[in-house]
Amino acid sequence: MCGKMNNGDMLILFLITLFGAIICTYCIRRILLNARIADNPIVSEHRHKSGTPTMGGIAFLFVILLIIAIYYNNTPILIMSYIMLAGGIVGLLDDLIGLKVKEIQKVVVNCCDEVITLGRLDVEPNEEVRVATPKAKKEIDKLVEEGKVEIIGEVPIKTEPGELEKIVFQILLGVLLGLTGVITTIGGFNLGILAFPVVIIAILGCINCVNLIDGMDGLAAGIVGIASFACCCYLYLCGNMGGMPVFIILTGLCLGFLVFNKYPASIFMGDTGSFVLGTGYAAAVLISDIPYFGVLALGVPIASVVVSLLHRANIIKLPVEPLHHTLNHYGMSERKIVLSYWGVTVWLCVIGILAQLYIF
Repeated sequence: MCGKMNNGDMLILFLITLFGAIICTYCIRRILLNARIADNPIVSEHRHKSGTPTMGGIAFLFVILLIIAIYYNNTPILIMSYIMLAGGIVGLLDDLIGLKVKEIQKVVVNCCDEVITLGRLDVEPNEEVRVATPKAKKEIDKLVEEGKVEIIGEVPIKTEPGELEKIVFQILLGVLLGLTGVITTIGGFNLGILAFPVVIIAILGCINCVNLIDGMDGLAAGIVGIASFACCCYLYLCGNMGGMPVFIILTGLCLGFLVFNKYPASIFMGDTGSFVLGTGYAAAVLISDIPYFGVLALGVPIASVVVSLLHRANIIKLPVEPLHHTLNHYGMSERKIVLSYWGVTVWLCVIGILAQLYIF
């Protein structure tokens, strides 16, 4: 299959990706269950997720390999598929490193009637928290002796690559995309020597946005799926069909995965999945040259990252990070949070499409 794709070709690509994602996710889920590669929730309100397989993003890799095999003569699809595959492999390395337990941390509950401070956290009455920081570990014995907290369990903490290693690998993904030479303009401006910095920033930002919101059932897959489908609609209205295949692939991957990842999820995508989606979305936005709409469609995760950065810089203080966990902390149900995030994403996309139709 080579040359330009018509509407029928686009539909076939979508169906291949959608059903490929459903079948591969089903198979990978069974394999992960047998291998006991599963999530380990920290607090009791998430205990129902215990034993849910993670690393489900491996299914994305098999679907991408299938697409590469079918569309081996379609250079644009081939380039973007290899970029997403590379992103997924980097995420898979993160997940594999995480299979090794770094340490066992205590989980405690505030059993007094007042707010107490543990490390950097202000812990409400009956709230459960993990004893994670060195400061908290020094304070915990005294608080237990005073009867202010009670140790209710322990949780294994996975080994993670250092922040520097993560950034280096993500930069390499940006360099790889830049070396393809397919990104030359952004917003109509010729990038020239700025192509590599722009691509690297886009890849870094998008991967971390998707990774940050991948903390609730169906949240990341739903938002990226909605944003990708909206980008397809936007490109169609603009008469720009060049970047549509990648967004179609992303939409199919997300919808197929949501069959098993929607609330209550029976599988999580892990870093493997979030890296595939983040890398693919950034690459698709850049190759389609729709930076403004692409950013708007992903506005919810971007806002969440900004809030987290403000928290880490001590400009604002969250009881728990990221923002969706703060909303859950204050009593908003997981399902309502996910639906709200999806809803806001839909509205942002609708606003962008209407602006294209009636303003620009």
